[in-house]
Amino acid sequence: MRIVRDPQTAEDLAQETYLRAARAAESGPIEHLEAFLYQTARNLALDHLRRQRTRGSVQLDGLPTAEIEKVPANSPTPEGVVIERERLNRFWQALSALPERAQTVVVLSRVEGWQNGQIASHLGVSERTVFNDLKLAMAHCRDAIRRLDEG
Repeated sequence: MRIVRDPQTAEDLAQETYLRAARAAESGPIEHLEAFLYQTARNLALDHLRRQRTRGSVQLDGLPTAEIEKVPANSPTPEGVVIERERLNRFWQALSALPERAQTVVVLSRVEGWQNGQIASHLGVSERTVFNDLKLAMAHCRDAIRRLDEG
């Protein structure tokens, strides 16, 4: 109640806390039940506040259904899905046409999120080589996608 400041929400969160504790107890005994309950309730309350902030301050109560239905969906159209899938396929085709080291650099950098220094150490090359491989590989892939977009 101190966190959410709403009796109904606090009651709902208390019930969810109980359900989670019951599920956890099925897996085995809970050593510090009171601490487990407090931490679970606190986490649920903080998650609730985060979700509430994300939703924003605008409430849709009383808004006619017809108005709500006019709001565009936040999902791609079927055509958009096909286009993006084709662009991704073209990217992977262009990437697979590159030398193996350049492919590895792109995957480690752009997919795995590695820094150039990590990649250089992993591959036994200089950071400048990693930078150049990445620059050339990304230009090659961008050109392949641009040709698709223009065609």
